[in-house]
Amino acid sequence: MLYGGDAEPVSISINARELRQTLAASGAVIDLSIDGGSAESVVVKDTQRHPVRGEIMHVDLLRVDLKQKIEATVPLEVVDAEESAGIKQGGIIEHLIREVTVEALPTDIPERVVVSVKELQLGHSLTVADATIDGDFTIVDDQELAVVNLRAPRKSGSDEAVDGEAEEGAETAESAE
Repeated sequence: MLYGGDAEPVSISINARELRQTLAASGAVIDLSIDGGSAESVVVKDTQRHPVRGEIMHVDLLRVDLKQKIEATVPLEVVDAEESAGIKQGGIIEHLIREVTVEALPTDIPERVVVSVKELQLGHSLTVADATIDGDFTIVDDQELAVVNLRAPRKSGSDEAVDGEAEEGAETAESAE
């Protein structure tokens, strides 16, 4: 379905293979020409996928003015986990949100927003305000919204019992020497 702008909504049919290739190769803005008419600038507003096969069943396209800012949802990517001291200490990253809403011109919408956990310590978290903004866009979500936590691993009751038995075994071995 194509909607938005000054024109009426239009129901369109797109070849599935051509749609996949277009979405994989394009940025946020797609030039769409219907039946050989003039091209319109559109962005993907929503997709519905088959629950088992994962293929796109329906797509909503929104007409856009390339000179007017719009809001779009983009994925949030956590990076630098292998360099984090907290993770090296055994910490576990909890992803609290996986996407953020940005405001930008259609041609400036980023493919993703990045949050680095390189300096994150155990027991601390990062917020939307800690995200790297590389481009001409603004994150409109609450800046204090937590994005990731780095927590210590939890010990189950059986793990604690095993640790206690290991300590007792070590003490017994030391006293025997």
